[in-house]
Amino acid sequence: MSLQYSRRNFLKLTGLTLSSLAVTSAFNFAELQDSGPLIRIAADSSQTLSVYSRPDEESTIKFQRQRDEILPVYYEVISDKKPLYNPKWYRVWGGFIHCSSVQPVAVKLNQVPSYLPEGLTAIEITVPFTQSMFQHTPGVWTDSYRLYYDTVHWAVGIAEGPDGETWYRLRDEMLKYSENMDYYIPAKHARIVPPSEMSPLATDVPPDKKFIEVSLENQELTAYEDGKIVLNTKISSGLNYTPPGETTWKTPTGYFHIQSKMLSKHMGNPEPYNNYADGAYVLPGVSWTSFFEMTNGVAFHGTHWHQDFGVRKSHGCINMVTSEARWLYRWATPEADPQLMETNGYGTRVHVF
Repeated sequence: MSLQYSRRNFLKLTGLTLSSLAVTSAFNFAELQDSGPLIRIAADSSQTLSVYSRPDEESTIKFQRQRDEILPVYYEVISDKKPLYNPKWYRVWGGFIHCSSVQPVAVKLNQVPSYLPEGLTAIEITVPFTQSMFQHTPGVWTDSYRLYYDTVHWAVGIAEGPDGETWYRLRDEMLKYSENMDYYIPAKHARIVPPSEMSPLATDVPPDKKFIEVSLENQELTAYEDGKIVLNTKISSGLNYTPPGETTWKTPTGYFHIQSKMLSKHMGNPEPYNNYADGAYVLPGVSWTSFFEMTNGVAFHGTHWHQDFGVRKSHGCINMVTSEARWLYRWATPEADPQLMETNGYGTRVHVF
């Protein structure tokens, strides 16, 4: 299906950058609501993505696109050209872009609550990205992390933001649960995740009848209930690489159990806070995280930075399509407590081979 975009509107959309979301900017995300399919360039800031004349990496390169540019999509193409391992391409203005390092996104602005209950409230980002800000000193706002579509975070309160509108105050477990290190985002950029989307699945199945297999050779995950397959999907496991002086990025093999669940996990380093600027491994809000190897912190989790499932990509974890990571999080044991940042227990068996 072809979508109708004028060149003028397309250029407006593809010019989205951090500055367009600055507090002083007149740009309004509402302009992108109901605009049709969109993708966000998710490559590292040190890289660009090529727009090709045809859905083929050997065709002519027409343009280069940078991280966090937002592009409207006319339609998807399944190509029989390179790269053969991942055949999906998007038709965008001026040519075709491969799906591997882009994120499908949308713009959904939300009603703003007048208050939040005490404790933790799970929220999910519903715009392509939003710029969070610190307020270490009252009235003094500085940039913090950029938070991306589909990531999940913990809101612990609301406040008036630097634009005079209602913002959520977010608590980040990587920042040592410090109130002084909370950061803020516009409340309209996130939705509250209802309990119905966090509740356990298949609770009538005995826990010992649930089993997860991961084939590193095939880059596949299979979930079973009493020997019956209930999920079979492509994943991205750890790269066969060991950085100098660091632990290996290879996904460990063997038999494990899910032992920790975190609806939202800050992965990588807590700093630098400008995670959008220098390509650093800083990933706040990685969603639906189920840890099964605790020594090196290896988990199943949602993935908002690539669509290259079927290829080794990670630092050891099992990257999954976010909707499937959510399903696994809810289906596997231990059952997660929606009021806790972390739930521990001896849960579903996992075999990685």
